[in-house]
Amino acid sequence: MKAILTLIAVVFFGTFAMAQNPAEEIKVETISMEVTLDIEVKETFKMDKEVARLYKFKNSRIKKELAFRTKRNRSKLA
Repeated sequence: MKAILTLIAVVFFGTFAMAQNPAEEIKVETISMEVTLDIEVKETFKMDKEVARLYKFKNSRIKKELAFRTKRNRSKLA
């Protein structure tokens, strides 16, 4: 009985919501304006020398820090 009343209430409120007239949309007048772009680009190049280091040993500090693993990365055993 409770299920039937719930179903009837859902159908009633659904049809009641669909029967409402939606509010009319307010139309806004648009204004178009021209845009002029005056951009000057100054190109200056810096010759920076960057050094990339390759480490010979597995246990170097940089490789350890870059390849860290958290406890959540490990798989869990059932």
